[in-house]
Amino acid sequence: MKVLYYDCFCGISGDMNLGALLDLGVDEAYLRQELSKLNLDVEYELQVKKDSKKGISGTRVDVVLKDAMHVHKHDDHHHDEHHEHHHHHEAQADMESDSGHTHHAHRNLKDIENIVINSSLNDRVKKVSLDIFMKVAEAEAKVHGKPLYEVHFHEVGAVDSIVDIVGAAVCLDYLQVDKIMASSVQVGGGFVKCAHGIIPVPAPATVEILKNIPIKSGIVPFETTTPTGAAILAANVDVFTDHIDFSIDKIGYGIGHRDLEIPNVLRIYLGYENASDKETSQQKDRG
Repeated sequence: MKVLYYDCFCGISGDMNLGALLDLGVDEAYLRQELSKLNLDVEYELQVKKDSKKGISGTRVDVVLKDAMHVHKHDDHHHDEHHEHHHHHEAQADMESDSGHTHHAHRNLKDIENIVINSSLNDRVKKVSLDIFMKVAEAEAKVHGKPLYEVHFHEVGAVDSIVDIVGAAVCLDYLQVDKIMASSVQVGGGFVKCAHGIIPVPAPATVEILKNIPIKSGIVPFETTTPTGAAILAANVDVFTDHIDFSIDKIGYGIGHRDLEIPNVLRIYLGYENASDKETSQQKDRG
């Protein structure tokens, strides 16, 4: 069996996930080609580069919104303060609505479902994308005490979340693994600013998404797992365990945006539960 294992010792965010999967060997040109099927290319730019944290090198991904580039060019905390950062987008959308640039306004779940369903992505990618979005939507609805389709998303409505989530589905589909596993999930600690004020880490939506999933907290006083990262795991992981019982074939590192006492990276392993599986898989790839 071909296995993918998420080692979330410093949590997971949507962009760290994309970085780690590209680092693991997902073809960047393929990811870009599939994402362009969403017809949102005018709204964002996907920046991919090699980077490192605490001497560990890997791949860093930034989803930069085109109209907001002047806001984000100097914003090195890009994703980790994502509550605050999505609040920037809200202000941005409001400011720009007069000049006709309204496309950064928050989309609701129905808008997102339409974008995904009407795209030419394959059915597996559509299903996984919508499963991940639904995890975030259900959590946000519960936390805010609103019906599912009435939630005004801070997280899901932003273009970068759409790219992170559909990108995750594209990469997972590309790898064609038999089983997805993950470690306990480090959520961090402290407090984070959001549109509503100061909230504790893990943010309520994150902890809602991670129900029934083993978590660890407090290794650093920052938010290490975002709702998007949590939802990617919740929708796709078959088994959560800190016990690795397979042979590792490839390792990918997704580089985060913070400088912490520990490496701000997400590590993903691709492996096989027995050696003969690897040979069969390689023959299939060559075939």
